[in-house]
Amino acid sequence: MDTARQSADTEHVKVSGQPAAAARNDGDCSCSFEVVEPALQKADPFDRQPRKEYLSWEDYFMAVAFLSAQRSKDPNKQVGACIVSPDKIILGIGYNGFPRGCSDYKLPWSRQAHSGDPLDTKYPYVCHAELNAILNKNVASLNGAAIYVTMFPCCECAKLLIQAGIREVVFFEDKAAPVRPASAPLSGIRPEALYAASRRLLAMAGVRVRQHRLERPLMLRIGC
Repeated sequence: MDTARQSADTEHVKVSGQPAAAARNDGDCSCSFEVVEPALQKADPFDRQPRKEYLSWEDYFMAVAFLSAQRSKDPNKQVGACIVSPDKIILGIGYNGFPRGCSDYKLPWSRQAHSGDPLDTKYPYVCHAELNAILNKNVASLNGAAIYVTMFPCCECAKLLIQAGIREVVFFEDKAAPVRPASAPLSGIRPEALYAASRRLLAMAGVRVRQHRLERPLMLRIGC
C-alpha cells in the first residue's frame, strides 16, 4: 500500500476497482490505495441536470468499508466492514483492531513470532472488522441486513454474521487462497479449510454471498 503524502491543503486517495493482483511478500494482498492529483471540474451553473458521476449504492457502501479500514493499526492487513439495512441505511461500521482498553503498543502486531509462541503474534488478540461492525450497530436488530466487507470473512466471522441475522455478504477481496489465517495459528486448522468452512456455513444458513468490484476507480478528496 502506498503511503499517502500529507498536505496542508488537500489529500487524495484512489481506490482501484479491481483487487490488487500482486501479493506482498508476507502473503497478504490488498486493494490499491494511491495518492492522485486533483482533477476537479467546475459544474455549469446553468445546467439543470443532476450530476452523472455520483456513486452507486454498491460502490458507496464498499467505499465506506475501505475508509473504515484506514482506521486499523494493523501494519499487515487493514480490513473494513459496513452493515446496511434493506432500505440502504448504514447500521454499523468496523475495522480490525485490538479490543477497547487494550493498548495498540503493548500487544504484538506481528504475523509470526521468533519464539514460535502464538501469544507473541496478533492472532489471539485482534477483533475482526465484521465483529466490530456488529458490536457497533445503531439498531436493536440486524436481521435482514447486508454487510459490505473489504475481504471475505473467516469462519468465525461467518458464524457471527449468521447469528446476527445478516442475510447478505458482499465482499471485495476473495479468500479462495490461504491469506488471512484467522485463528489458524491457534487451532492448527489450515487457513484454506477455515474459509471453506465459512462458505459452507453461509450457504447452509441461506446467506447470499457475492463479490463486488467497483464500477470505476474512486478518488476520495479530503480537505479544501
